[in-house]
Amino acid sequence: MNKPCEPHSVSPWNSAEDGHRALRDALGAFATGVTVVTALDPDGRAIGLTVNSFNTVSLDPPLVLWSLSLASPNLAAFRKASHFAVNVLAADQQAVSERFAQRNSDKFADIDWREGLGGAPLLSGCCAVLECRNEAQHAGGDHLIFLGRVEGCSRQDKAPLVFHGGRYRALREV
Repeated sequence: MNKPCEPHSVSPWNSAEDGHRALRDALGAFATGVTVVTALDPDGRAIGLTVNSFNTVSLDPPLVLWSLSLASPNLAAFRKASHFAVNVLAADQQAVSERFAQRNSDKFADIDWREGLGGAPLLSGCCAVLECRNEAQHAGGDHLIFLGRVEGCSRQDKAPLVFHGGRYRALREV
C-alpha cells in the first residue's frame, strides 16, 4: 500500500540572499550530467565552458538546449557562433570539467580535440558528443538559453560524469 506524500516544510525567504541559497540547495538535489560546450569565437579561436544546464528538447526535429549567464565573458562569442558542440563528459574527465569551469586559463592546452561542424571543438574521451547548429536564443532571467539543432552525434560506452549536491559523483547500478 502506498503512503501519501508528506508535505515538505517550506520556509518563507527572509531576504533575496536566503532565497538564492535555498533555491541553489533545492536545485542541487537534482543530479545532472556534466558537459563542456565548445565553439569558435569570431576570430576563429576555440572557446568552451563547463555546463550542466544541458537538456533534450525534441527528437523530431532533434533539438537540445543549454543556458549561459548574461555575465559570461563568452556570451557574445557563443551568440555569434554558427555551431556549437555539447561534449558529454565521462566519469574520468573531472579534471576537464574543472579546467573548463575556470575563467582565465588556456582551457585547450594539452586537451585532445578535433574540429567539428562550424569548427566547434570535439573533445576526445567523452561519453557522447552532439554537433549543433546554433538555431535560436531566448532570454531566460539572468541567462540566455541556446537552442541547438543536432546535425551529428557520436557515443562511446563509458560511464558519465555526474554532478549532485555541489559535488562530482559516480553512478552505480541499483
